Amino acid sequence: MAGARDRDGEGRARNARPRDGLGRPLPYGADGVARQPEGVMRAPEQTVAEAQELLDAGRPFHAHEVFEDAWKSGPEAERELWRGLAQVAVGLTHAARGNVTGGARLLRRGAGAVEQWAAESGRQRPYGMDLVGLVAWGRELADDVEGGGGVVDAAARAPRLRGQAP
Repeated sequence: MAGARDRDGEGRARNARPRDGLGRPLPYGADGVARQPEGVMRAPEQTVAEAQELLDAGRPFHAHEVFEDAWKSGPEAERELWRGLAQVAVGLTHAARGNVTGGARLLRRGAGAVEQWAAESGRQRPYGMDLVGLVAWGRELADDVEGGGGVVDAAARAPRLRGQAP
């Protein structure tokens, strides 16, 4: 593969390198974690459930890909919600990788987008999600990351999309 670019069957650029649980590329031939298939259309409830499973498993990069599918394929009126959730997941990814600046910035940007969407739509609990709690979680984690909390354990600090577990 040296010097060659990964392409799909239609010639579009695709990165086929294996990745670790936080989405970091590994050398070709290394054992990586299973990739999330791209372009999957899911019902919103399925998106939330699948993303939560990935977040709980410490795989926020992969949860971001699930949210990205919803953002790109969902109704126009919900695109900013799903985009904000994808940004929150990427923020957690960066925080878990030790990228303080990028992690905090994306956590805040995503939380702000989710908060704005909720205010404009008047929906605080779409598909059972606790948007108020998620916004608070994102901002609190951003503060912790910037405050010198060190590398974040993505599974231990994963948000509860539908609120606190019983």
